[in-house]
Amino acid sequence: MSIVEESEFKGNKMIVIKNSEDDQYPFSFGLKKAKLVLENIEEIKKFVEKYDKE
Repeated sequence: MSIVEESEFKGNKMIVIKNSEDDQYPFSFGLKKAKLVLENIEEIKKFVEKYDKE
């Protein structure tokens, strides 16, 4: 299960997603990119379905 936290970078709110507590390279982004993800969630789901090999 992922770990999701909030952070701040240069005064901007960020969301940080980690694979584990020891994740050295977490995935982080701000509000503008979060809105882009939400606007394109169906395309992202299609992408995952197309290329997920698990």
